Amino acid sequence: MLVDNHCHLDFPDFAAELDAIVARARAAGVSRMVTISTYVRRFATYRAIAERYHGVFCTVGTHPHQAAEEPDVTAEELVELSRHPRCIAIGEAGLDYHYDRSPRDMQQAVFRTHIAAARATGLPLVIHARAADDDMIAILREEMEKGTFGAVLHCFSSGPELARAGLDLGLYVSFSGILTFKRSEDLRAIAADVPLDRLLVETDAPYLAPVPHRGQRNEPAYVAHTAAVLAEVKGVSPAAIARVTTENFERLFAKAVAAEAEAGAA
Repeated sequence: MLVDNHCHLDFPDFAAELDAIVARARAAGVSRMVTISTYVRRFATYRAIAERYHGVFCTVGTHPHQAAEEPDVTAEELVELSRHPRCIAIGEAGLDYHYDRSPRDMQQAVFRTHIAAARATGLPLVIHARAADDDMIAILREEMEKGTFGAVLHCFSSGPELARAGLDLGLYVSFSGILTFKRSEDLRAIAADVPLDRLLVETDAPYLAPVPHRGQRNEPAYVAHTAAVLAEVKGVSPAAIARVTTENFERLFAKAVAAEAEAGAA
């Protein structure tokens, strides 16, 4: 079984057929999905989706694009919202200098707030990093010195320096459909160097559909295509990648396992 550790089931792209989207994922062997927060103010929506479907979880956080819209979200607010049993991580938060939709200093401040919440809760931080490798490395190193926290570099498309820095700090690295693109040789080389016990796979749906669906709307079922390419890169079987990435998910997102155990005992 596979896990799509990062998708956006709340997006309008899925509204008319969410039941079918989840059903197709399960039919493709995707046992768990995490619908990711981009606005803290929309947490009720993410929570409702996670409550609606077995095997679906959510997060709470402010995407760097929205940092200027939610600059005053506090670590305490994130901690409180994350107490919900289906909320298993903080984020996504981070730095995006490609689009610069929020001022960079504001992105950094909001990112540090989310790090504080991850540290306080013990929940992993879902990190968005694009075109900001140097600042991301500096902030992660500085914050880790204040106290450790778990995290994943989601939809990794950065350079090898950020990958190495993240691994040195104990982070996980998650690969999306970008890994399958013809011109992603450099990214596949980075993936080849990531230890098996730090790998995750995701869709970032509805974005970044992998080959052979590139250019179409992405959905969680398609994570199987990314996993197959990752298996080729690592020289192992697709079954081995499914097993390893699921084990890694359960280790990092331990609250999901606890929530499932509690639900099963109820």
